[in-house]
Amino acid sequence: MNETAQSKPEFRNINAFKDLTTYRLPAAGWVSILHRASGVLMFVLLPFVIWLFDVSVSSEISYARFTSAFEAGLGPVPSWFVKLVVLALIWAYLHHLIAGVRHLYMDVFHAVTKEFGRSSAVATLVLSLGLTAALGAKLFGLY
Repeated sequence: MNETAQSKPEFRNINAFKDLTTYRLPAAGWVSILHRASGVLMFVLLPFVIWLFDVSVSSEISYARFTSAFEAGLGPVPSWFVKLVVLALIWAYLHHLIAGVRHLYMDVFHAVTKEFGRSSAVATLVLSLGLTAALGAKLFGLY
C-alpha cells in the first residue's frame, strides 16, 4: 500500500455499547433530538391538555377544580407532580416552537452553514430553557 491510502481517515459504524458513551453530539444534534422528543411529549400529553382546557373553561365550579389541581393535586397525584407535568408541557411547547422557527428560518434564507447551525442551536437551547425556567418559577409560586 502507498502512504496516502494509510493516512486517509477510516469511517466505521458506531458501536452502541462502546462508542455512545464517548460520542459528543453537536448542539444542532441535541436540538434535533429534543425537537422530536418535545413533539412526542406534546402528542402523548394531548389528552391531559384537552382535559385542562375543558375543566378551565366549562364553568366556575370546574375552574375551581382546575385551580385546585395545582394546589391540592388530582386524587392520589400530588400537586407538585401536576405542576411538574405542566412544566414539561411548557418546555415541550417552547422548545418545539423555537426549534421550528429555527428550521423555518434556515429553510427560507438557506442559512445552512456549520457556524449558523451551531449558534442557532445554542440560542434555541438557551431560549427554551430560560423561558421554561421563568414560567416554571411563576408556576411554582416563586414570584
